[in-house]
Amino acid sequence: MPKTILITGSTDGIGLETAKMIAPKGHTLLLHGRSPDKLTAIARTVRAIEGAGEVKTYRAELSVLSEVRALADEVEGDFESIDVLINNAGVFKMSNPLNRDGYDARFIVNVVAPYLLTKALLPRLGFEGRVVNLSSAAQAPVDLNGFLKKRTFSDGEAYAQSKLALTMWSIEMARTLGPDGPMIVAVNPASFLGSKMAREAYGQSGHDLSIGADILTRAALSDEFADASGRYYDNDRKTFAQPHPDALDPQKSEALVQALEALLGRLKQ
Repeated sequence: MPKTILITGSTDGIGLETAKMIAPKGHTLLLHGRSPDKLTAIARTVRAIEGAGEVKTYRAELSVLSEVRALADEVEGDFESIDVLINNAGVFKMSNPLNRDGYDARFIVNVVAPYLLTKALLPRLGFEGRVVNLSSAAQAPVDLNGFLKKRTFSDGEAYAQSKLALTMWSIEMARTLGPDGPMIVAVNPASFLGSKMAREAYGQSGHDLSIGADILTRAALSDEFADASGRYYDNDRKTFAQPHPDALDPQKSEALVQALEALLGRLKQ
């Protein structure tokens, strides 16, 4: 049966390759990006793939949480149910790392936006849905107090901390929702893939993006991930694995989620 699949950050990199890999299966694809022109071009490309199903596009700047909320509202208005949410969008380097509220925009895009989008779409996902969160092998202890007090982080610090934070809330949300919620899994798509982000971070072309697209497609659709909720998959090792120890600490994860909720409450006012 065709599924409805939302992929954030789908105008380039792993997100685009995942959309192109899923398209021939006939599923309905909801493609998100920041640029209307890129979205139009990518939608044309995906629709032209043999076997492709319906393709819809959604524009939103994920560093602006009001646009994340608007994205969720638009998707909810268009579809009564969502089968899969792939939170792929992420950033490593930004010319100005602060958003308009003074918070680190890299943390907002990599952690807060996917958390908000997932929570908003939970009623559409239900217990049969899946949430696939793009994590990384780069994971470092989260200086949550530093983020909340608007400390300046280096690109590497912000990225590694944000990817651990994403993994932490993924595991915590799966634990909290239990069987009443969708399958939620954090996935390291593989290190040093040839994305724009990898070129910015490491100055090298990287490995074939299809490596990452393949594991995201499997996480979204295969029986292999049917019982993966609350787990971390490391595609470098080709298996489910242990994330950073902090992601397995309920107290630290609960504190992170509480901070995210408090931040969303402040920024909504």
